[in-house]
Amino acid sequence: MSNLTPDSAGWTFYTAPGTCAQAVHIALHEAQATFRLVKLDFTQQQQQSPEYLALNPKGRVPALATPQGVLTEVPALLLFIAQTHPQAGLAPLDDAFALARLNELSAYLASTVHVAHAHKRRGARWADDAAAIEAMKAKVPQTMTACAQQLEAWLAATAEQGPYVLGARYSVADAYLFTITGWLEGDGVDVQAFPRLRAHHALIAQRPATRRALEEAGG
Repeated sequence: MSNLTPDSAGWTFYTAPGTCAQAVHIALHEAQATFRLVKLDFTQQQQQSPEYLALNPKGRVPALATPQGVLTEVPALLLFIAQTHPQAGLAPLDDAFALARLNELSAYLASTVHVAHAHKRRGARWADDAAAIEAMKAKVPQTMTACAQQLEAWLAATAEQGPYVLGARYSVADAYLFTITGWLEGDGVDVQAFPRLRAHHALIAQRPATRRALEEAGG
């Protein structure tokens, strides 16, 4: 079992392999932030342990313990990292419209795409009936394909400016999109039908911060 006690003087980041927390892990390295990494073992239900629930009652990842308190939810953590490390240029903090666009995509990934993905293995969150859970699972390739179509169109709209979510400028939203698109094939999506998403995923995969986060996570 990992030592879950947060560092009282700095940041402690709680993650688990294969989860949306990967986006925050990447952003932390992009920002060159100083933090202690704690990987939770979901096979041992460590995210439901009393020690972790005392830190994050939601019993999920990611969580970031700071001297000011514990923060959760990917969109909030991504923006927090960008704002506390402005020198890294991970968000257009001086451009209200561009920042809203970044948050628009992050909100879509969190509220729509991730929820559609979760219907594959987490149907019990929404229904108790076994047939209903199986129906949700069967729908995942269709709903995730529809999400991929929206994301492909987003990249097409910014393509003239550059290959990133905001066009020419890399941002924390690129780490989030990279994480989510890594789930598509496993969700039954024909990724060959989405060349812009595939190109974006390959581009972000080559960044040193991405490689380091994947190596540390064991993914």
